[in-house]
Amino acid sequence: MLSQILPIFINVITPVFALVLIGYIAGPRLDIQAKSLSRLAYFVLIPAFIFLTFVNADLGNSVVTRMILYMVVVEIVISIVAVIIGKALGKSNRMIAAYVVIMSFGNVGNFGLPLIEFRLGESALFPATVYFLIISTTAFVISVGAASSQSGKASLLTPILSVLKTPSILAFLAALPLNVIDFQLPLFSQRLLDLPARAMVPVMLIALGVQLAENRDFSIDKDVVIASFLRLGIAPAVAFLLVGLFGVTGIERGAGIIQAGMPAAVLCSIIAMEHNLMPKFVTKVVLFSTLASVITLTILLALV
Repeated sequence: MLSQILPIFINVITPVFALVLIGYIAGPRLDIQAKSLSRLAYFVLIPAFIFLTFVNADLGNSVVTRMILYMVVVEIVISIVAVIIGKALGKSNRMIAAYVVIMSFGNVGNFGLPLIEFRLGESALFPATVYFLIISTTAFVISVGAASSQSGKASLLTPILSVLKTPSILAFLAALPLNVIDFQLPLFSQRLLDLPARAMVPVMLIALGVQLAENRDFSIDKDVVIASFLRLGIAPAVAFLLVGLFGVTGIERGAGIIQAGMPAAVLCSIIAMEHNLMPKFVTKVVLFSTLASVITLTILLALV
């Protein structure tokens, strides 16, 4: 493993963080707005990528079903672990809810997709995308449910309806019937979708750098470290322990474990702000876990 760490850091981690650094430096100097880049990715680039991926995918494969079940269970278990650890440490209900939001929602888009492609190859991009979709959907329901439980807006329908309105889910639902009937996209449509799909990863990484530049409070405390450890350490450990139960092997196994070890997503901060769930704390965890993941992801990628 030690012999792999340096090549992985140089060839896998460095290109990803270099684009984040470009966004961090260029954002304030060029007056780039993170919100604009993020909305472009959220409403245009990600849906194009999701639609193109799933319209041609072999969804009848039993491996896909096992992957979906595997990651849904991982998301539920790590959320329960966050609650157990929070209660064991004597944390308040609001802090425990923040732990759940952070634990469930990793940055599986910006970081997960390029890191997995660089480490496991282009063939791993499909399972990474399946996990991206499942984690995003499940985590959204769990995190919004946890946050709303502390804001007085608790409703089972709220997070579910929010998920159904997200562009990536709508793109998946649009691609599904076309996949079932084995519809072949015209060349014009294929190219029209392929161009924004290819732009998704670099734009998302630069947007993340711009977002980090807009939030410069890097002060940390014990709770920030604990929450980051849950996301970067405990979550992939749970994914590793559960993967054998679902018979997921090969690149699907590797992609699942790696996706589980991503730093906290920027969306955690947005959910925390929307529900007034310790937004400054959650944002600090997003920043700290992103920086700390330089080390943890290098090790995780070497192990996987």
